[in-house]
Amino acid sequence: MAGNKKLDFEASMARLEEIVALLERGEAPLEQAMALFEEGAKLLRECTAQLDKAEQKVSLLIAGEDGQPQERPFAREE
Repeated sequence: MAGNKKLDFEASMARLEEIVALLERGEAPLEQAMALFEEGAKLLRECTAQLDKAEQKVSLLIAGEDGQPQERPFAREE
């Protein structure tokens, strides 16, 4: 990855897919494979943090007692 520019979520995911494809081919020398793995791990952490932040912003609209919509926190399904 050129420079220290932070990628947006979609670009990060595209780069992760590219890294996985490169590693799956098994053609990279060990040093390059390790650098790719490190880059992928960093991107994965960043994407996970972005998803967690987005999840915190999600609200569900439900009908309140008066029939008007009200917000409540998103219930995480596990």
